[in-house]
Amino acid sequence: MALGGLILRFGQTGLRFLEFGCAAIILGIYSYYLAVLADHNTHIPTWEKAVEGMSGAAVLYTIFGILLTICLGGLAFFSIFAIFLDLCFVGCFAAIAYYTRHGANSCRGVVNTPLGTGLSNEDAPGAGDWGYVCTLNTACFAVAICNIFLFLLTAIVQVLLTRHHRKEKRFGPGPTNNYTSGTGRRPFWRRSRRAGNTRDAELATGAGVAGTTPIHNASTVRPSHETGMTGSTMHGGQAPLASEPKYGQPGYGMHGYSGPNTNY
Repeated sequence: MALGGLILRFGQTGLRFLEFGCAAIILGIYSYYLAVLADHNTHIPTWEKAVEGMSGAAVLYTIFGILLTICLGGLAFFSIFAIFLDLCFVGCFAAIAYYTRHGANSCRGVVNTPLGTGLSNEDAPGAGDWGYVCTLNTACFAVAICNIFLFLLTAIVQVLLTRHHRKEKRFGPGPTNNYTSGTGRRPFWRRSRRAGNTRDAELATGAGVAGTTPIHNASTVRPSHETGMTGSTMHGGQAPLASEPKYGQPGYGMHGYSGPNTNY
């Protein structure tokens, strides 16, 4: 896999862990709220049950999202499904932020919490005081806002991961892929087990560009000879009537020298 694909995949996995952590915080706090209300036989509002259900669904989804991103990140079907669910959870956490909006207020004085209303320094049902209960609701509000942006970001990264996966499946530049290329992975059973024949490449080089006249013709190539036979290669390849030795005619005093003929 290319470096860009690894960065996208591990980046998406890290974002999924952050989403899981934010959703788990809301799930744990509202599980505490519901347990206290149920223990005191107090009416449980529907919106609190909705917050519990949406945060629980987000925890399950992010767990599967982490596994699918590691194993199947970039596949078209799972990517489209993940993008759709990411946008759905953007709406879910926007609703959670609305339901926990009282956590944005100061947790001093009279506070409004999912367990009820009271002074921040007075004991609240369960454990701690009303100020502590309000602080927990503030944490839920903060991580809900954070998860809105995280799910938007993972939807964008999922689109980039899908495009990168499609690019990796292509086999070289061309007009169908905007003249870009991926790694060109091929199944092992389609790979050639023999190296290319270099003899064909040499013949192709000698023949010149395909579809054109060869640069050289075998009939025009002059064979090479040693320098002692240079006399036979002159005059268009026709040997002269008497070829000279390698070092010319013998001179005066040399073996084989005969004086000039003076008999005319």
